[in-house]
Amino acid sequence: MISKNGILLVGLFILMTIISVQADLPKEEVFSLFNQANQYFRQGNSANNPERAKKYYENAILSFERIIDEGGIKNAKLYYNLANAYFLQGQLGKAILNYRRAAKLGNDNDIQKNLTFARSQRRDQVELKTERRVLHTLFFWHYDFAQKTKFFMMCVFFGIACGCVTVTLWCNRSVPWIVTAIISGILILCFLVSIVVEVRAEANNIRGVITAQEVVAHQGDGQNYPPSFKEPLHEGTEFDLLERRSGWFHIKLFDDSDGWIPDDSAELI
Repeated sequence: MISKNGILLVGLFILMTIISVQADLPKEEVFSLFNQANQYFRQGNSANNPERAKKYYENAILSFERIIDEGGIKNAKLYYNLANAYFLQGQLGKAILNYRRAAKLGNDNDIQKNLTFARSQRRDQVELKTERRVLHTLFFWHYDFAQKTKFFMMCVFFGIACGCVTVTLWCNRSVPWIVTAIISGILILCFLVSIVVEVRAEANNIRGVITAQEVVAHQGDGQNYPPSFKEPLHEGTEFDLLERRSGWFHIKLFDDSDGWIPDDSAELI
């Protein structure tokens, strides 16, 4: 469950990143906006009236988005705070969108935990195809581990491999040390390949999230085409972008089904 106290104190981190030449806001105003956003968020947490709480979260969202859009500041923790505010304000699609943006810039346990919980609240639970589910099970470390975790594990096994080689050279040949070095080398290669594949996939694939409450997907880029699915798609549904035409996104869901939706009903990560 997403905690109302889950907002991170990122003032120092944000201030350290105010180096963008393209920023439209002076540093003093960014300070002020950040303090306002935190204050609104805390007021939303402590509000007894749900409608008043939503209003406070809405004000926090506006301040965070001005920091991002006009201040030129984009980092994982800021997107994480924005996602928390959207979730508590009741906009699931925007929350998942910003959790995904946060995860793209700096994955950590809090981001993944809240993203997983937000995904569990979606109305559309698109199941992976059997083939992809098998791949996710067999290569769980590729799909489930963050890039930072993979890199850390690769460094750990590199250290183990170096230690085993050193011991083997100093103590003559010892089968257990050689086997451990070989296994470590294989694991290093696996994590390295996983990182390369993930980086290339992120560079080549454009992903997005439906932010409208619901939208009808069509079989072509126009309202006159028949629907692609029996039911509309709902906010929070994630997709891969296949093609973009004037006013329309051609999307593919995780079960490989596809359709066309108006581009104002979704945002790209």
